[in-house]
Amino acid sequence: MLPAFSFQSLKKRKNLRWIDLRSPSEYAVDHVPWAQNVPLFDDEQRAVVGTLYKQHSPGEAYLEGLKIIEQRLPDLLNQVLGQSIDNDLLKSNFDILAHNLRGGVESTPIDVNQALTDDTELVVYCWRGGMRSRSFVSLLIALGIRAVLLEGGYKSYRQWVMDSLHAYPYPAAIVLRGRTGVGKTNLLADIEAVVPNSTICLESLANHRSSALGAVGRCPVSQKRFESMLLQRLFELKDGPAFIEGESRKVGDVVIPQGLFDKMTSGTQVKIAASRPYRRQTLQEDYLAKPDANQQIAAALPFLEARIGAKWVGELQALLANENHDALVDVLLDHYYDPLYDREDKKYHWDDELHRDSAQILENLITIYSRITA
Repeated sequence: MLPAFSFQSLKKRKNLRWIDLRSPSEYAVDHVPWAQNVPLFDDEQRAVVGTLYKQHSPGEAYLEGLKIIEQRLPDLLNQVLGQSIDNDLLKSNFDILAHNLRGGVESTPIDVNQALTDDTELVVYCWRGGMRSRSFVSLLIALGIRAVLLEGGYKSYRQWVMDSLHAYPYPAAIVLRGRTGVGKTNLLADIEAVVPNSTICLESLANHRSSALGAVGRCPVSQKRFESMLLQRLFELKDGPAFIEGESRKVGDVVIPQGLFDKMTSGTQVKIAASRPYRRQTLQEDYLAKPDANQQIAAALPFLEARIGAKWVGELQALLANENHDALVDVLLDHYYDPLYDREDKKYHWDDELHRDSAQILENLITIYSRITA
């Protein structure tokens, strides 16, 4: 019997190492947050095996997959175990993996009620807890390695994330709002340094600034990855309210869970203001930080030029090409971002209004937090 356990029964165990056997592209979309990717097939190999399965036969796909795994297995085990396996021992047990890849493992019952022992070391999963993970766990056990399956694979973990976010008792929110460039994200970092585990930075989780230029210098994550990291962050929060930056329902392409967005809408609203020089500097330090930032900004400017008016077509790109960044920022703030933010901010009643020029802004925010938690 192959021991398999639900994610709920495994997630609090600190001594476990998690191994994700899926391809690198599957892993990149989303994964159990602390899992290491040790793919049985890389993306190209997975495509080859999949094509053989669909266009020829499962038998041909099996033979090709077995050939690939036999070549990769010493390196895969070295990644998982941190040590090499004796070739004779590996060869003598390879028929276990070969048998299971043929489908023999499909009929192997899984004992989901078996006690999880203290000496369990590895949790292995693939997409649905099927061929890849079952065959690999069979081999590990044959080699004397203490390993178990994640019951249902990544798919079961994903369902747990969705169910958890739907039912989560989201904390009260202290929402930082204000025009772009006032440094709301930086404020969250400052608050986190003083009151650890009191902030949710949605833009960091999404790896997107939630604006037309929000992906410049970033690699936005998938909806699945965003939700995994958000849930992990929610579990890390201390009791009490959470500081969060005001956003629309979407941050780039990812969507904030309705329950959290409702808390943001009804939470304590704090308006942050800053001088124009401060905002210029903040935006330039952020958006121009990466070497290829100018090219990425240039690619997005035609959209913004069209939005702010025909007379600006080509003008913003010229300002960027001439490195006239102050003027470029001013045009974008005056004609696009500030009107956009001001329309949104009219919806809220402000519980407090703070200015970045104030030396006490961080102290004032902590006072708000203490007042609510008292």
